[in-house]
Amino acid sequence: MSVDLAPHFAAGGSFEKALEGWRVRPQQLEFAQAVLQAIETAGVLIAEAGTGTGKTFAYLAPALIAGGRVIVSTGTKTLQDQLFHRDLPRVRDTLGVPARVALLKGRANYVCLHHLEESLEGGTFGSRDEAKHIHAISRFAGRTQTGDKAECLEVPELSGAWARATSTRENCLGARCRHHEDCFVLKARKAANDADLVVVNHHLFFADVVLRDEGVTDLLPSANTVVFDEAHHLPDLARLFFGQAVSTAQVIELARDARAAQILHAKDSPAIGEAALAADRAARDVRIALGTGQGRFASAQVDANAAVGKALDALDEKLAALAALLLSQSERAEELRNAHGRAQQLREAFAGWRAGGDEGAVRWIEAYAQSAVLNRTPLDVAPIFAEQLAADRRAWIFTSATLSVGGDFRHYQSELGLAQATTRHWESPYDFGRQALLFVPEDLPPPNSVAHTEAVIDAAFPVLEAAGGRAFLLFTSLKAMEAGHARLKEKLAAAGLDWPVLLQGTAGKNELLERFRETDHAILVGSQSFWEGVDVKGEALSLVVIDKLPFNPPDDPVLAARIEQIDRAGGNAFMEYQVPRAVISLKQGAGRLIRDETDRGVLMICDPRLVEKPYGKRIWRALPPFRRTRSREEAVAFFAAAPDQPPVS
Repeated sequence: MSVDLAPHFAAGGSFEKALEGWRVRPQQLEFAQAVLQAIETAGVLIAEAGTGTGKTFAYLAPALIAGGRVIVSTGTKTLQDQLFHRDLPRVRDTLGVPARVALLKGRANYVCLHHLEESLEGGTFGSRDEAKHIHAISRFAGRTQTGDKAECLEVPELSGAWARATSTRENCLGARCRHHEDCFVLKARKAANDADLVVVNHHLFFADVVLRDEGVTDLLPSANTVVFDEAHHLPDLARLFFGQAVSTAQVIELARDARAAQILHAKDSPAIGEAALAADRAARDVRIALGTGQGRFASAQVDANAAVGKALDALDEKLAALAALLLSQSERAEELRNAHGRAQQLREAFAGWRAGGDEGAVRWIEAYAQSAVLNRTPLDVAPIFAEQLAADRRAWIFTSATLSVGGDFRHYQSELGLAQATTRHWESPYDFGRQALLFVPEDLPPPNSVAHTEAVIDAAFPVLEAAGGRAFLLFTSLKAMEAGHARLKEKLAAAGLDWPVLLQGTAGKNELLERFRETDHAILVGSQSFWEGVDVKGEALSLVVIDKLPFNPPDDPVLAARIEQIDRAGGNAFMEYQVPRAVISLKQGAGRLIRDETDRGVLMICDPRLVEKPYGKRIWRALPPFRRTRSREEAVAFFAAAPDQPPVS
């Protein structure tokens, strides 16, 4: 390597001198050296590093020092903001590298001056709060430099006003918009094009690459290095974006935009508004025809449901009628022409889904509370993804704390077509044997039994009392989460403990986390939303309880089709596919516990399969090297032991 990174990462180096609390970690320097080598050779590196390794600094430093165009893609917008506003400036300033940096998000994150203006002029809002929020966004738009809605703290992220004040790829007017010169999306893209390092997120990266939108695809040709942080998300995201999807929500958005366009530009054509309302109702009827349940449905279930077929026929009819009316008035305004094109595209997308798919893809529907998404998903994205990597010569870095099964990366490599990649693994620098205990209780009923959730709470309660609350109780399904919450409330009341219990869904994720951190004896009950991307340091989180091994439901249509494909080819889908996925997911959940070198805690996994089944032992060995026990007494005693001493068994 042409650059020596040790002067920055080693004792007495740049980072230790500049940053208070900096800890020298040999793993971090090795990680950074591996990244630099990949950059200098335009190689592909898969790098797994345990919690506390300092992954962010380890890839940012060599990327900035090596120079050239760098794209860093994160798994979440939260990490994207943290990386851009906190970590990146610290690394750049410490190294003294004069790199230009930019933050680029999807267009739905930026105020659209055109749609904001139309909403204010139209004056029709869903609620008083929505009207108040639109005016708050208008004031924000007048003072902001970026238009990034994350900076508009007055308006909740989930407010319906944002849908009226932002654009989508479908309803953007492009160069024909009179606010084109002042467009916040275009300003963000110009800043990204002028930057040396651009921070994006995985959703934007894949959406742009697949749709050939203007953003990431403008950046990729000149990029020397692409870094995927939280890279364990990529296989599922690749399947999502390399497939096709069309939703009833898109019809509802079209109907809203068509009505607004008619009110502003075709007041004498009320038939457009009536047809838009009819299309809106037809879209909602498709969701109703699927029944009250939420979740994923295989296409065979949907095709056999006559009510769904009838609802889709009616939707096509209403979209056709709306499209015809929009076409008749399309010369009057760009908004009407745009809505006509969208209506036609939606008809084609729904028809394409109903026509069936090829052998390498699976059709399915996901039903949400108010909408439904019709998906066609490729079963194997490895060839497609590998083609993206081979398109141009550049370095590709994939990093996360959870990419391997006990140091074996073959599952991850096969998912993305990365067979030739260099793989590296570094253990966490934390002293897990001293800081944490893994407890698998004895005598629990099978995880698929009706008694299991109640037994989990009963088994966990003595440990919960010893920990003084300060716990996450994580469940693999919403049904189990709600049952566990009810049982926990009963147990706390019977014990006379007035500890706060925070339930996922009763408030926003960030709000619940803030309340958890600030409240004594708090207990948070959640599901998959809290398995990753959650960082609670110190005593506030001392116990993590996981109800069962996180295997995906076997009736999930994508999983079922993938299992059938692997088994048909002579493989063992359970061991080759389901177990590795469960390991990666479980490692994410386990990773919530120890977030700092002074943290202490107990990880409690309430699934007897972990120790009783042969595959369970494979999962057991892949978890962080916590001390292991099946003794409830030892788990309780952990919290009575001195912080610098392990409990006496």
